Amino acid sequence: MYAVGGLLGSMSVRCIAGRFGRKRAMIWNNVVSIVAAVIMFTSRGANSFEMILIARFLFGFTAGLGANIHAIYLGESSPKKIRGMVTLTFATFISIGKLSGQFFGLREILGREDSWNILLCVSTCFSVVQLLTLPFFPEAPRYLLIEKGNTEACKKALQSLWGRGEYKLEMTEMVLEQAAIKGETSKSLLELLRDRSVRWQLITMVVMYGCIQFSGITAISVFSFDIFKEAGIPLDKIRYLTLGVGVSEVLTSITCGLLIESVGRRALLWGGFGAMSAIMILITITLNLKDYSFWIPYSTVGLIFLFVIFYGGGPAGVLPSLTHEIFIQSCRPAAFVFTGILRWLGFAVLGLVFPFLIELLKSFSFVLFACMCLLASFYIFFYLPETKGKTLLEISEEFKNITLCENPPSDDKTLETRL
Repeated sequence: MYAVGGLLGSMSVRCIAGRFGRKRAMIWNNVVSIVAAVIMFTSRGANSFEMILIARFLFGFTAGLGANIHAIYLGESSPKKIRGMVTLTFATFISIGKLSGQFFGLREILGREDSWNILLCVSTCFSVVQLLTLPFFPEAPRYLLIEKGNTEACKKALQSLWGRGEYKLEMTEMVLEQAAIKGETSKSLLELLRDRSVRWQLITMVVMYGCIQFSGITAISVFSFDIFKEAGIPLDKIRYLTLGVGVSEVLTSITCGLLIESVGRRALLWGGFGAMSAIMILITITLNLKDYSFWIPYSTVGLIFLFVIFYGGGPAGVLPSLTHEIFIQSCRPAAFVFTGILRWLGFAVLGLVFPFLIELLKSFSFVLFACMCLLASFYIFFYLPETKGKTLLEISEEFKNITLCENPPSDDKTLETRL
């Protein structure tokens, strides 16, 4: 039910963000989250599993909607020079959210049978903080100028977020993007899928999100207990190892934020996926050799930590920034709907399939994950253009110039195939 709610929340991004604006949409989203927490908290006293299902659905809806609108707001409010660093905080705080859940889920805190309903309401603390602080923030400047045509409100929002200044260059870039879309309203998902000018952007998102979902990170996050158990780690130590995985993901995401503007998006992506592929192969080997020596299970744990580090410092950190940068204003809400569908469908499918996969294939299920990571690494290395320090229109033009086959300058019309 959480995944179903997340899927529907992601699909409603374009409609809600366009109707209410980015800021108001996030405020109302937090109200829904608080309502879900009330339902969840009272479900135990009411002895109602139906209330649990409703609450989990609403929590999923707020996660799917809120995550996408939050990423859009960050991208539309950040200066070009630090756009990657700002949008990467989205991934950092998702990692902190995971870590918070793992921490409060310890048996010494709330991980007991008599407090499960309180544990499942912990996320509402963040919703309350956001509900209290968001009214003091301005609306996203790009949304105000490009979609609403309100130059004065855009200037005030920029000054509120970035400090005093005229910001003529930044506003000129927004006006150029507004002219490029020729007053076109926000595209629907169907219109986006039919638009040939964003074909390569859509292919990139399918490859990125598909490979992330089947890279093994979701399996490690959700089924880390089973994986450590399979590796032969003592049961009383597993929960602390899981907490350590969460800490390493947070620290790596912060480090990625310091590197993304200097190293660039491409290197972090293809290097991260390539390293994840190699680590998955090594995990497969160590899981099969775990009975040969006492230290091999602990090397498996080390490899899982390394995998999470490369994931947090590569795909997880860069993808929120990339999703925002490769689509212009009129396409962005529908693009987030599309990526949300990919993310939540993949999450639901893997959540259903992985327990059977690890039961059937045991450790060899990680070979499949290694292949998916390698596919993503090759695609990024050969096709994905760098987006660091470029305007959204420049990035859009670079995607239009990607070709698999093109006519050489000679008179004969043979096709030249390029890798």
